[in-house]
Amino acid sequence: MPLLSPAVIRTLALVGHGGSGKTTLAEALLAAAGAIPAMGSIEKGTTVCDFDPLEKKFQHSLNSAVVHLNHRDTRIHLIDTPGLPDFIGRAIGALPAVETAVVVVNAQNGIEMITSRMMQWAANRELCRMVVINKIDAANVDLPGLLAAIQATFGRECLPINLPAAGGTKVVDCFFNPSGEADFSSVADAHQALIDQVVEVDEALMAKYLEQGDISPDELHAPFEKALREGHLIPVCFASARNGAGIAEFLDIIVKLMPNPTEGNPPQFLRGEGAAATPIHAEPDATKHVLAHVFKVTVDPFVGKVGVFRVHQGTITQDTQLYIGDGRKPFKVTHPYLLRGRDFVETGALGPGDIGAVSKVEDIHFDAVLHDSHDEDHIHLVPLELPVPMYRIAIEPKKRGDEQRISEALHKLAAEDPTFRAEHTSANETVISGLGELHMRYILERMQGQYHAEINTRPPRIPYRETVSAGAEGHYRHKKQTGGAGQFGEVFLRIEPLARGAGFEFVDQVKGGTIPGQFIPAVEKGVRQVLEAGPVAGYPLQDVRVIVYDGKHHAVDSKEVAFIAAGKRAFMDAIHKARPIILEPIVNVEIAAPDANMGDIAGDISSRRGQISGTDTIGGGMLAIKGHAPLAELADYHTRLKSITAGRGSFSIEFSHYETVPAAVQAQLAEEHARTGHAEDD
Repeated sequence: MPLLSPAVIRTLALVGHGGSGKTTLAEALLAAAGAIPAMGSIEKGTTVCDFDPLEKKFQHSLNSAVVHLNHRDTRIHLIDTPGLPDFIGRAIGALPAVETAVVVVNAQNGIEMITSRMMQWAANRELCRMVVINKIDAANVDLPGLLAAIQATFGRECLPINLPAAGGTKVVDCFFNPSGEADFSSVADAHQALIDQVVEVDEALMAKYLEQGDISPDELHAPFEKALREGHLIPVCFASARNGAGIAEFLDIIVKLMPNPTEGNPPQFLRGEGAAATPIHAEPDATKHVLAHVFKVTVDPFVGKVGVFRVHQGTITQDTQLYIGDGRKPFKVTHPYLLRGRDFVETGALGPGDIGAVSKVEDIHFDAVLHDSHDEDHIHLVPLELPVPMYRIAIEPKKRGDEQRISEALHKLAAEDPTFRAEHTSANETVISGLGELHMRYILERMQGQYHAEINTRPPRIPYRETVSAGAEGHYRHKKQTGGAGQFGEVFLRIEPLARGAGFEFVDQVKGGTIPGQFIPAVEKGVRQVLEAGPVAGYPLQDVRVIVYDGKHHAVDSKEVAFIAAGKRAFMDAIHKARPIILEPIVNVEIAAPDANMGDIAGDISSRRGQISGTDTIGGGMLAIKGHAPLAELADYHTRLKSITAGRGSFSIEFSHYETVPAAVQAQLAEEHARTGHAEDD
């Protein structure tokens, strides 16, 4: 395929709540453009975009899928994105790849949680936005009421560019056509409102319009694009992907009115890191050096690691040498591809505006910038505002020897998903984190089905800590005689509590060589063994100072092992006298939720031993609620918040500090430790 001019390329992401019909809309567009012979079916698992076996099983998009089609000598790249809240990170990740975010709304369900979020995220990325009201032929839909709700929620700049007609079986244009019959409203009024909105961004054109009273469509193209870029206009289209109403018209709108790569807002690239980073401008010029952004990574069992990217500047051909970020090792593009769902379509060149892919590049990663200059400073996009994974489970292999297989599977899954985390915690367990129960279910099924990794799951351990609340003395004499050379070491020490977060201090105050200097490290080693698993409930010990001040040794029988044992037992003796306590992690919580749910959320946080510290209004009837709570009390909070807010709430946490657990909790933890048989005899 030849290299195309950016002027004949369009890039759009279909975003919106799950069930709004994005995948069926993509299918209808592909069929109408002749890219596929006929529409597939979600129910039958035959759509181009939902090709993953688990997508067919769940009958929902779980990944973003890229397709391309041609209409009126224009190449259109479409990205079909997931709409379920648990997979929203993959939808957000697709936004930097397009000029236009098409927010698809289910005519039956109206404005839903992800509808509002994607409108805001697209605005934050300075994308041009369009709303498509899908399923206009469904029974009992209130299209005038829905249009009014969209305008009330997202602004009066949301104006219909066409209107449904003939009972939702077709649509009538309102931009180029100043008259016509629609199912509701007036085509003439809608046409007038569009013209008025567009000319407002161009003073000279507005003056001409006021003077002459008429403007030709050709004169409106540039101000139309400017209105889109500035968010001064958000066109609203009506369609039914199932009966085909509005599909051909939507294709024409994309070609005639949606921005090409030279007309959209430029991508938000930065050079350098932190405060020293400076904005740079990527130009959609095929002759300049390459700048491309990787917005999706997949690990295919047949073709290996695949990086899907948007070209913003320059040209990528076969044998082009590219660098990844600030790396100094280039890779050669052996085959540049266009994508159509699971199919790779080999192409001769990818230029500005194109969305393509390369395979078998192991170092490629999500959010990487590809370029062809070996001395280029670190260039990257303004970071995406991805939701933080809060739903955590601990995993372990069912069979010994599977640890490596599980580790490799987790590494590959994390490479594909920017909202999936896998970590080995201080509690010596592997914990995976995602955006919700369905997200984790998908990950676990992938691990079993694709990577054949059998695992057990359980709630993760809370990283409790132990410390002391008073000073105390400790002593132990280690003496062992076994017929040959004996063991002898005696240690006197005292301990003192330190401030929270101070850690551990070991102080040597031995005088007169009662413990020879060569054995002091052995005493410290014994003490540090206790730090690893405290005597109350087996959690790491912290915030304590240990002062060794006296002891005894034997010229023959004193050995390192004897002073390790004496140091350990003397420390434990002191801890038991120093009113040991268990500390629990306290986390800062920030909750985004509808203001109507404030009372329920405050009550629920209070019931979890937490406190609300403040609230801020964030628009759209939403509040940012800040507070803190014990981490142990938030194990099921993801599910509870979803229940309270009907799925509209989200939250993030970050570690704040440690506090003493209530006495009842300490008793329970100590009892569990003793019951498991891990408590060590004195």
